[in-house]
Amino acid sequence: MTRIFDILDLYRQPGRINREAFGKRVNEQWISISTKEYLNTVEQLSLGFLELGLKKGDMVATVLKNAPEWNYIDMALLQIGAVQVPIYPTISNASYSFIFNDAGVRFVFVTDQSIYERLKDVLPNNDTVETVFCIEPTEGLRNWREITELGKKSTKSAELESIKKSIADTELATLIYTSGTTGTPKGVMLSHRNMMSNSEGSTNILAHHPVTRVLSFLPLCHVLERMMNYTFQRHGATVYYCDNIEQIGEYMRTAQPEMFAAVPRVLEKTYDKIMTKGRDLTGIKKVLFFWAVKLGEQYEPWENQGWWYNLRLAIARKLIFSKWHAAFGGKLTAIVSGGASLQERLARIFGAAGFYVIEGYGLSETSPIIAVGNFQPKGVKVGTVGPVLPGVQVKIADDGEILCKGPNVMMGYYKRDDLTNEIFDKEGWLHTGDIGKFEGIYLRITDRKKEIFKTSNGKYVAPQPIENKLKESSFIENALVVGDAKNFAAAIIVPAFNHIESWCRVKGRAYPGPQKAIEDEVIRKRIEREINHMNESIDQSEQIKRFTLITDSWNVDSGELSPTMKLKRKFLQLKYAGMIEELYK
Repeated sequence: MTRIFDILDLYRQPGRINREAFGKRVNEQWISISTKEYLNTVEQLSLGFLELGLKKGDMVATVLKNAPEWNYIDMALLQIGAVQVPIYPTISNASYSFIFNDAGVRFVFVTDQSIYERLKDVLPNNDTVETVFCIEPTEGLRNWREITELGKKSTKSAELESIKKSIADTELATLIYTSGTTGTPKGVMLSHRNMMSNSEGSTNILAHHPVTRVLSFLPLCHVLERMMNYTFQRHGATVYYCDNIEQIGEYMRTAQPEMFAAVPRVLEKTYDKIMTKGRDLTGIKKVLFFWAVKLGEQYEPWENQGWWYNLRLAIARKLIFSKWHAAFGGKLTAIVSGGASLQERLARIFGAAGFYVIEGYGLSETSPIIAVGNFQPKGVKVGTVGPVLPGVQVKIADDGEILCKGPNVMMGYYKRDDLTNEIFDKEGWLHTGDIGKFEGIYLRITDRKKEIFKTSNGKYVAPQPIENKLKESSFIENALVVGDAKNFAAAIIVPAFNHIESWCRVKGRAYPGPQKAIEDEVIRKRIEREINHMNESIDQSEQIKRFTLITDSWNVDSGELSPTMKLKRKFLQLKYAGMIEELYK
């Protein structure tokens, strides 16, 4: 099994042909898609694409919400050697235009009218896009079912089989445009072998913790979710798709997944909601809730912490954490976290609650996993991203940068030999741009190489770990640490207003609203206490000496966060340039 579409052969096995492949939410009800329907639809789409004149190497863009249709289109394109270009719905018109033109996209698939509205203005300026197909019936747009109908009438079955046999695992499978936190989008070229090597390693990890039901809610254009999607299919689990992250709680409760993948920001928001409910409790219930959380902060995976701790943890799981499980649908056992650094406290608390938290690390350029925890004894160490994935090579450069080689490493950047030559050295090592170190077999990420800044005192400061420590406070939703060429580190803080409102209620104070809250001296002093507490745990040169509070909400649509929920530092520094200067007056 070396090509992505070879996964379909697993569905043809007698034990799986009549099983449920996917679940899709329609009119507040789950509908089931069988493996047989999956196989038939992919075959019809492949034939339909051939009838439309699509050929090997042609580019097809998909701007789709999570749904079984994503898989139909993906596998159908792969079988004929065409290349899927998955795109986030939230990018700018300039990025859409660049990607369509740079890739030479022929067809575009959108989920519905709302997504089409986001990109329609760039189409008149593009010379290559021939047709836009829509998944949901939409006036004025061709429906994707037209292609399956063409496939049903096609006589190109022999041609399709011939094409499938001709596709090598070294051929381009997908083109993923990424700009990270800054810059013009770069087309990451990933082959079948790149993706399948990563999926194979992950499937072997999953073999030690079998699951039958999983939930997919990260966008499938996110390389981690896509690779996990292939892994779950190889593993034989039914994948339930969430197309609206705002309704994730309802999807969890009704789909009852045993596992899902998430970025840390999702886990942070989930934890904040749990804590808000905990603060609204009264009496002994509230005391027990926070006792359990405090106990969870001391949790060490795979460690025997003694009979007294284990007894208390068993009580906490029975009385408190069981309710967390109910909120997740009652069957959740494992969470895969990737895309950014996860707060150690969250990893411990969710682990104590009875969920395996498997943190991983990688890049789009590495398909994506370089290192990841596993379900075997000592497979997880909190604060690290686990052992290096088998088959992948990693070494630490003299300046601390993580370098990588292996079958998962990309073919290069599309049409950009200059950028490809920048990221690979003469020995073929890919330079990740991340700083890290080994702790035994475990890899720890300490920061992004380009994000580390130097104060005017000559001290280097890595902002990301400090920001994560700040966000451990229930009073702080987000933070940007600054101080390049200045004589100390400072921070722009987005307070957690939901928690502040709850805190005011407990203290018998009227909540004044976000704007007046950041001007309120009592609230400001309370947040200052949180920052001072954090300062006690870090070196003096890294400590936050000044801060300012803002009411802005940072999100993807308004540009402060990347689609993978990372801070866009340059954007934020420009947006708050005046405010940053005020911090240093």
